[in-house]
Formats: sequence, structure tokens, C-alpha cells
Amino acid sequence: MKFVIDKAIPFIEGVLEPYGEVCYLDGPAIGPADIKDADALLIRTRTRCTSDLLEGSNVRIIATATIGTDHIDLDYCKQRGIYICNAAGCNAGGVMNYVLSAIYGTASRRRIRLEGSKVGIIGVGNVGSRVASALRLLGLDVLLCDPPRAEAEGPALFCDLDFLLRNSDIVTLHVPLNPTTRKMADAAFFSKMKLGAFFINASRGEIVNEEDLLAALPKLGPVILDTWCNEPHINKELASKVDIATPHIAGYSYQGKLLGTSMTVRSVARYFGIKDLFEFFPNPGDEPKDAVKLDLRGLSEGQIASTLQYNYPIFTDDFMFRVHPDEFESLRENYRYRREFFID
Repeated sequence: MKFVIDKAIPFIEGVLEPYGEVCYLDGPAIGPADIKDADALLIRTRTRCTSDLLEGSNVRIIATATIGTDHIDLDYCKQRGIYICNAAGCNAGGVMNYVLSAIYGTASRRRIRLEGSKVGIIGVGNVGSRVASALRLLGLDVLLCDPPRAEAEGPALFCDLDFLLRNSDIVTLHVPLNPTTRKMADAAFFSKMKLGAFFINASRGEIVNEEDLLAALPKLGPVILDTWCNEPHINKELASKVDIATPHIAGYSYQGKLLGTSMTVRSVARYFGIKDLFEFFPNPGDEPKDAVKLDLRGLSEGQIASTLQYNYPIFTDDFMFRVHPDEFESLRENYRYRREFFID
């Protein structure tokens, strides 16, 4: 067997070598010649798996160490019988940490009181659910919008998008990128939001119409963006005007990367029947595998903000990106994974 692997997937070197030929490549540069005789392709978001790449190849499985699959032509792969697997939920804890640090950090900087605020969460999958649970533990009210879940489970726990936008002091996006969500955050979307409301996007850049967001900035409160249209060639004007700008690293926690690689290797192992790797988990060496437990009960908002910043100093990531706006990919590739925390 031959495995072609994005060299940026952490903790994977040496794992599959006993079971076949392994080729590590730069993800965005993987081309048709590289995978022509490959059986498995292990990637991240920067490898576009379309017919242009896959036609004529021997690839039988594509395993992406990410939660999203919008970089893969799923219809083409289905027609070709190529099995697709992702690492659903692997970065949920990291993104939850990002959102909490961003909310409390910007509120502290702008002297905004969060008590009594309603947080509207659009998309309540693995990530949105973790964000909702953490915010509830911190005493904030949560509104949930997830049409597929509402249809499957009933509307009792959910509201529609218009209601959420009109009643939320903070709006955070956690939806997959697909035809129904592409550019959903447009002029009409922002016109329905409350004056001074927070806006957070840590899902996919193309969910937002960035020109409409730029026009809406005078109406909005703090704006936090981790994902961008046309990555890595981002809208620098927009980046310069938002409160927090980061290079798509919201989910880059140490625990999340361990889990993502584990899920990816296990999927490939089960597909090919490599029993030794069915329960694979990377060896982190001396680094801790577990997240840090935070007890925030009884703390003031300022104390909560300080504690969250200590555990994830998000403004450092923002500063590094502003200093090096042209080094989007380099900042991601050389990012020092942070240790996750959870709220008790």
C-alpha cells in the first residue's frame, strides 16, 4: 500500500511506515502525479480533492484530519467509490476556548458588561454544542439555531435565524460550509442584528460576505474573525478593522491535534484492516494529554476574562497576525498548539 500524507498533520510521522510506502508532502502542493499510485490520501483543508487531482489515481480512501469536508468533492468521490472520513469534533474544545477567550477578552477591553447577555449560536453540532454548554456554565443565556437539528428533533430547543439575530447580543457562527450556508452572513443578515452586537466567525470564511461585513462594522460591536474568504490571501482592510483577527487557528489546541490525528489514523487502519492501529493514539511524550480544569465560580467578569486570557492569550495570536498579515500559512504551520481548558 502507498499512503500520501500532508506533512503538516502532527504526530503522524513513523506511524504508517510499517504497513506500506509513505510519502509526506506539502498539502497545497499535492498533485495528480503524487497520488497516481496511492491507495490512501491523508490531508488537511489545503488539499483540494477534486476531479482535477483524483482522476486516474488509485486512491481508495481520503482521510482528512479536519472536521470539515468542503475541500473534497463528495459527489465525485461517491461516483468513484472513494471512501471519505473526517475527524468530526476533534477541534470542538479548542474552538470553544477561542470563543470564550474572545468574548470575555474583547468585553474587558471595551468595558462591556456581559451579565444578562444573550448569545446566539448558529450551528449546534460538535463545536456549537460545546460553546453553548460552556456559556451556560458561565451564566449567559443561549439561543440556538440549527434547522437540520430542529427538523429532526423538534423545534422546542431551537429558534429561527431571524429571531436569533434580533435578540442576540453576541452572534457566533459554527456551521459547515455548503450551498445553504455560503455567504449567509450578508447585508440582510447584519441588518437584523442588534446595534452593538458581537459577531464571531470561527467556522469557514466563505460563510460571510466580507464586503457586507465591512459595511456593517459601524453598526456592530466587537467583531472576531478566525476564518476568511480566499485564504491565505485575506482581505487586509477587514483584518485591520476588526477587534480580533487570527489565521484560522481557533481549533489549534494540543488535545485537538492529538485527537484529529488519532481519528484519521484509526479510520485508515479500519479501512485497510490494520488491527495494530485500530485504537491508535499519538504518544505526546512529556506533554500532558488532558485539558486544564477551570473553576470560575464566584469570579467577577474581569477575573473570568483574566483567567481565560492566562490559559489562552488570544490577543497574542491577534498581534502576531497583525504584524505578519502576509504570513498566513506560515503562522498556521508554525503555530505552537495551546493546551485546552474546560469549565467546571
